[in-house]
Amino acid sequence: MDLTSTDLFPALENIPVNDLSRDPSALQTATAAALARVAASGWYLLGPELGAFEQAFGGYLGVQHCVGVANGTDAIELALRGVGCAPGDEVLTAANAGSYATTAMLRAGLVPRYCDVDPTTLCLSSATVSAGLTPRTRAVVVTHLYGMMADIEAIVGLCRTMGIAVVEDCAQAAGASRAGAFAGAIGDAGSFSFYPTKNLGAMGDAGAVVTNDSEVASRVRCLSQYGWESKYRAVLRGGMNSRMDEVQAAVLCARLPLLDQWNACRREIVGRYADALEPANGRLVFGRGEDFVGHLAVVVTSRRRELRDLFERAAIGTDVHYPVADHRQAFWAGAHNDVNLPVTESLLGQVLTVPCFAGLTDAEVERVCEVLREF
Repeated sequence: MDLTSTDLFPALENIPVNDLSRDPSALQTATAAALARVAASGWYLLGPELGAFEQAFGGYLGVQHCVGVANGTDAIELALRGVGCAPGDEVLTAANAGSYATTAMLRAGLVPRYCDVDPTTLCLSSATVSAGLTPRTRAVVVTHLYGMMADIEAIVGLCRTMGIAVVEDCAQAAGASRAGAFAGAIGDAGSFSFYPTKNLGAMGDAGAVVTNDSEVASRVRCLSQYGWESKYRAVLRGGMNSRMDEVQAAVLCARLPLLDQWNACRREIVGRYADALEPANGRLVFGRGEDFVGHLAVVVTSRRRELRDLFERAAIGTDVHYPVADHRQAFWAGAHNDVNLPVTESLLGQVLTVPCFAGLTDAEVERVCEVLREF
């Protein structure tokens, strides 16, 4: 088969990287009922739907506390402040995850410091964290990237011996687990995004902070509501307005029971891609266990431009997550020019995201596999 031919897939319908319109009819019905319930209640913020979701999601993860907030970036910031980070504190993180943690740190007045990632998982490891720690490090943000759990147990073990807090960024790993422990429940706090394209997605922006520490939970809840201890009585400086609304909470409650099923479907899709691609030509970021939930299907190849062109000719959408390392973002104006992250910087030129979501048809998955086989 000649994949260089522009006539190979004539008039094929495009396969998108994601398509939020493909929810099954039963879920659409449940979502509509949730929306109608909120509309009829006249209670749109800090009501029973939020309480129900916090209880359900916390119970699912096996944590004692869940605080719904406005979005995933707020969740990272509030988690960091909840574990005790204060302006001027240094926080260590990876530089290959889209600058979300960096954005949250800078808003909180924290000082980002970057370390390299493991070349297989593309996540932080205990070895890379150990190499990046300094006497000023107050916390580490560990991103479970692409749905792959980092070596979080070893990182937490390392940091706890040094009194360093660990915040898990679980935006791409809702439902991932290892040895019965879920992402978000292992560090001092976990942050989640429920942006619509996430494995567990809302119908707008929403996020959550989870923890087993009652003091962390109390600070997060207080800071998310103006720093109030009680209505109109502020006890913490730097409070913000970050609330998950009742609509998003109701939608998430309707969708949470399907999360494990969706994750299994995503894992199966990425597994089929991994089996289709000849190892000499690249690899998928992939794991067959439940510590991988397939948020994104990411190919790592030194021939990214060639592969992306082939997918374009086959009417298959692609994207790059992410094209610029945090420490190379323009707003730094060269302030991190001395930072050397060889694995991170090499991989950013090799990653390519291909379609992966539960609504993909078998025929669509096979079309992606066909391109990968012939690459």
